[in-house]
Amino acid sequence: MADITLYESIAQIDPAQWDAMAAPEQSTGRPYDPFTTHRFLAALEISGSTGPGTGWQAAPLVLHEGGQPLAALPIYVKSNSQGEYIFDHSWAEAYTRAGGRYYPKLQIAVPFTPVPGRRFLGPDEHRQALASAAIGLARSNGLSSLHITFCTAGEAEALDGHDGLMRRVTQQFHWQNQNYKTFDDFLAQLSSRKRKMIRKERETARSHDLTIRALTGDQIEPAHWDAFWAFYQDTGARKWGRPYLTRTAFDALHATMRTDMLLMLAFDGNRPVAGALNFIGRDALFGRYWGCTKDYPALHFEMCYHQAIDWAITHGLTRVEAGAQGEHKLARGYLPVETHSLHWIADPGFQKAVARYLDEERAAVGQEIDILTSYGPFRRTGEDA
Repeated sequence: MADITLYESIAQIDPAQWDAMAAPEQSTGRPYDPFTTHRFLAALEISGSTGPGTGWQAAPLVLHEGGQPLAALPIYVKSNSQGEYIFDHSWAEAYTRAGGRYYPKLQIAVPFTPVPGRRFLGPDEHRQALASAAIGLARSNGLSSLHITFCTAGEAEALDGHDGLMRRVTQQFHWQNQNYKTFDDFLAQLSSRKRKMIRKERETARSHDLTIRALTGDQIEPAHWDAFWAFYQDTGARKWGRPYLTRTAFDALHATMRTDMLLMLAFDGNRPVAGALNFIGRDALFGRYWGCTKDYPALHFEMCYHQAIDWAITHGLTRVEAGAQGEHKLARGYLPVETHSLHWIADPGFQKAVARYLDEERAAVGQEIDILTSYGPFRRTGEDA
C-alpha cells in the first residue's frame, strides 16, 4: 500500500532515488532539463538561496510503496510571491483586502526558474494521488492556496478540475531550430527588414572590440564566477530589489553542474565586462541570467539571443528558451508559446472569482499569441528573400 512522506529538505532524500523519479532519462545522457534534479535543488538549499528567510522553504513530498519511492513533488512553503514568474500578487492583495491571510501558501515549482517542465516526478499514473496529497496538505494546514507553476501542458490538461485545480495559461518566447546548419540559414528565413536588423545588431556588438567566449565544464574558473556574480548582482538589484541566488550558489552549482551550464563571457582584453548564464538540456538551451558592468549597445541581444541561437545550432539543440516575458524577443526569432500552471484556492468564493479571471485570461492569452505570431519576423510564403 502506498504512503506519503513529507520531508523538510531535499538533502534528506537519496540523490539517486530522487533523480530516478525526476530525470530517469539521465541513464542515457543529459536530462531534458536539469532543474528538478537533486543536484540543482540541493545547490539552492546548500547555498542558502532557499530555506529560512528566503520565502522558499523546501517540503518535498514522496510517494512510497513497500519502502520504495515511486513519485515525488518539489514542494515549497512560500511566505511571499517572489521568484515565481507566474504572478499572483493581485490575488494576494485582493485576498488580504477581504480579510484573508494569503501567506503562507504551497508552491510546486523550481525556485527562481521560469522553465516549463515536469512537476509530477515519476510515472504519470501517480499524478492524481500526488495532487490530492498536496491539496490535502494545504487544506489540513489551513493554507490559502496551492500553486503548480510551469508544469507541462500534459500535466495541466490531465489535472484541470481535479480536486478543484484550475488551469492557467501564460506565455513565453522560444526559438525553434528548423534543422538549420548555420546562423545564416536561420537568417535566410527572416524577412529582409528583420534580417538586416539582426545583422546590424551583431555588427554593433562587434564594434565594442570585445572577445566573447562560450565556457562550460572545467573551462569555467572561479574568477569567472567572481565576475559573473558582480553582473548578476547589478541585474538582480535593478529587477528584483535583491538577487535571489547567493554567491555560494554559483560555487555549489559549479561543483555538481558545471557540465550542465554554458557561461558566455565578454572580455575587454583579459577583463570580463558582461556575462550570460545558460543551462543545457538534452534538446534545449535555457537562458537564465545576464549582467554587465557598463552599457554596451546591442551586447545584451548578442549574448543572450544571437549567441544562444548560434550555440544551439552548432550543438544540434532543437530550441532556445529565453526565460520569462520580453516581447522584444519576437523580432529576434523567438515566437510566443503557451506556458501552464495549476492553482487550488481554499476559499470557495475567492475560488470562483479566480476561476472567472482565468477563463478570461486564457482567451486573451490565446488571442495575443495568435496576433504576435502573425507579426513574427519570418518570411511569409511567396515573400522575396
